Amino acid sequence: MGPVPRTLELFYDVLSPYSWLCFEVLCRYQKIWNIKLQLQPTLIAGIMKDSGNKPPALLPRKGQYLKSELSLLKQHFQVPLRFPKDFSSVIIEKGSISAMRFLTAVKMENPEMLEKVSRELWMRVWSRDQDISEPQSILAAAEKAGLAAEQAQGLLEMISTAEVKKKLKEVTEVACKYGAFGLPVTVAHVEGQTHMLFGSDRMELLAYLLGEKWMGPVPPTLNARL
Repeated sequence: MGPVPRTLELFYDVLSPYSWLCFEVLCRYQKIWNIKLQLQPTLIAGIMKDSGNKPPALLPRKGQYLKSELSLLKQHFQVPLRFPKDFSSVIIEKGSISAMRFLTAVKMENPEMLEKVSRELWMRVWSRDQDISEPQSILAAAEKAGLAAEQAQGLLEMISTAEVKKKLKEVTEVACKYGAFGLPVTVAHVEGQTHMLFGSDRMELLAYLLGEKWMGPVPPTLNARL
């Protein structure tokens, strides 16, 4: 038997493009670093409210920087990011509460599908500039990820239940207790200690904490298969 995998929790919201970058990198490194990745669907609006933080794009200069940075990160991380045309409507007004409740339901009922469904929701909002707030949009993402139509419909019906709402709230509160002020947040449990890292640009520090080697956002072992 090999060494026991170290546990990493990733708190994320599909409204956050930086969460997508962090998500893809951790998925790529799961086996390379021998980590057990626990995906934690979280509501970024709840994090912002609890911490008193505000989305960076609400400040014009930060918003302009965000656009130019994401175009570079798209190439560097090899993730098909594209800035939504109507950013304010998609990100600020519509938000992600229905999508994140749906992912919460997926985790509760079909956890093996959580990675794929999460990725498809990111693809809709941050690559294809498509809606993720309407029921049919969420169903389209779920079915594209591989969930049967009947199964996806059942999960969609769960998002209005007290159980799902409570679970998403609880996970968001856990992230806040770790000290989250935005997303993504990676929590590493290493040798009895807990480390909270914010953002998608802390991978080198994460590697240091794990005693592993950071080989860039697309490790050579993966690159060879692409």
